[in-house]
Amino acid sequence: MTKIGFDNEKYLSMQSEHIKERIHQFGGKLYLEFGGKLFDDYHASRVLPGFQPDSKIRMLSQLKDDAEIVIVINSGDIEKNKIRGDLGITYDMDVLRLIDAFRSYGLYVGSVVLTRFDGQDSVTAYQRKLESLGITVYRHYSIPSYPSNVPLIISEEGFGKNDYIKTSRSLVVVTAPGPGSGKMAVCLSQLYQEHVHGVNAGYAKYETFPIWNLPLQHPVNLAYEAATADLNDINMIDPYHLEAYGKTTVNYNRDVEVFPVLNAMFNKIYGRSPYKSPTDMGVNMAGNCIVDDEIVCAAAKQEIIRRYYDALVDLRKGRGRQEIVDKEELLMEKAGITTSERPVVSAAKQKAELTGGPAAAIMLQDGRIVTGKTSPLLGACAAMLLNALKTLAGLDDSVNLIAPEIIEPIQHLKLAHLGNHNPRLHTDEVLIALTICANSDSNAELCMQQLVNLTGCEAHSTVILSSVDEKIFKKLGVNLTCEPVYQSKKLYHR
Repeated sequence: MTKIGFDNEKYLSMQSEHIKERIHQFGGKLYLEFGGKLFDDYHASRVLPGFQPDSKIRMLSQLKDDAEIVIVINSGDIEKNKIRGDLGITYDMDVLRLIDAFRSYGLYVGSVVLTRFDGQDSVTAYQRKLESLGITVYRHYSIPSYPSNVPLIISEEGFGKNDYIKTSRSLVVVTAPGPGSGKMAVCLSQLYQEHVHGVNAGYAKYETFPIWNLPLQHPVNLAYEAATADLNDINMIDPYHLEAYGKTTVNYNRDVEVFPVLNAMFNKIYGRSPYKSPTDMGVNMAGNCIVDDEIVCAAAKQEIIRRYYDALVDLRKGRGRQEIVDKEELLMEKAGITTSERPVVSAAKQKAELTGGPAAAIMLQDGRIVTGKTSPLLGACAAMLLNALKTLAGLDDSVNLIAPEIIEPIQHLKLAHLGNHNPRLHTDEVLIALTICANSDSNAELCMQQLVNLTGCEAHSTVILSSVDEKIFKKLGVNLTCEPVYQSKKLYHR
C-alpha cells in the first residue's frame, strides 16, 4: 500500500467551497484562470501521495451547474503545429480532446478563444473546422507593448478590439492545452468587456504549485521548480503579501513580476484593485490538505531526483539543455539529496555489473527490490516486470510464466516480417504473451492480477529505453528513470 500524505476528499470539499466564496466576493461572476493539468495531474499525485490525478476535474464537477469552460489557444501554436510533449499530439488537436473530456464529466464548454490572432490562414482554417463542429469561436488580438502599456491595453484599441466572449454561468473557467496560451489576458480582457457591458465580474487564479502556504525551500515547492526548469520558473517569497500583511507566502517569479501591471489594470477598470498581492489572487487549498508532511517530503525528493534523470536523458537525446541539468543539480543540493537516495539506481547498476549487460530494478510498495537482466529472450525491463509480478504473486523465481513456444513465434514475427533486428521481447509484447498464457496457466493469471499493484512503484534502467517501454511503464503507473546512455553505440536510435 502507498503511504498517504494528502487528504484528497478534504481537498475536493475545501477547494470547491473556497471557489464558491470567491464567486460571491465579486457579486456572482468570476473568471478563474486554471493552470496545470486538469485530467491527468500525475506530478501532483507523485509529490502529494493521496492526491488523485483527476482531482481538479472532479472538484469542478461539483460546481458543474455553475461552471462554464472557455478553452484558450495561442494562434502561433496552431501555426507552428506545436506538440504537447506528454501526449504527442498538437495543441489544436488537444483542444478537441479537452472538449470531449470536459463533456464526459458533464461540464459545459462555452467557447474556444484564439489569442494573438493576426489573420493567419492556418488559424482561420482551424476556426472554420471548430465552427463546423458546432463550437463557438472568438478572436483576441495582439496588443503592442503588452502587458506594460496599461493605458493602451485598457482602451478601445486594446482589450476593446477583442471579441466579447458571451458567457452564461457564474464561474467561467479559462484553461488551455499548455503554457503561453494567453489565459490571463483573456480573463483581463473579459473583465474590461464585462465592465463596459455593465456587469461586475472578478478574477482569480488556480495553480496547484507552488503551494503558497508551504516554506519556500519545502521539497514540494522545490519539486515544482524541478518540473518547470525548462520554463525558468523560480519560487520566491511574495514581497507584496509580506508588505501588506506581514506574512511570508510563496509564489513564483512570473506572477510577482506581472502583479504591478495587473494591479494597474484593476485600478483602471474598477477604480481600485481587489488584491494586495499575487498570493491574494490564488484560490489553491492544497497546502491545507497535507496530513503527513514526512511522507510528502520523501515523495517530493524522489520527484526531484526523477526530474534530474529526465534532464540528463533529454540532454543525451539532443532535445535538452545543459542549463536545465545544472538547475536540477542545484535543486537537489537545496533539498539536501543525491541520487543515492533512490535505491533502485544502485540496485540496477549492481545487476548490470554482475551480468555485463543492461539491467533494471523496481522497488515494490513494501520496499522489496526486484531486478531484471538482459537475456536472449527478454530485455532487462521485460525481465524485471515478470520478476516483479512473480514476487507480488508469491511465486518462486524459477517458475516459467511464458513458454518458449509462445516467445519464439513472436521473435520470428519481429525478425522475419516486421524488420526488427532485436529479437528480445519488449514489455508490451511480454504482457500480451502473459495474457495469452493466463488463459490456461493459473500462475500467469495470478501474475496478471498483480499488475494493479505496480502503481506508484519506483524503477530504474541502466540504459535509455525505447518509447514503447516508456509508455508501458507510464500506463502501469510506474515511476521510471534511466541512465543517460544507450545500449548500443549507433548514432540513430528509434
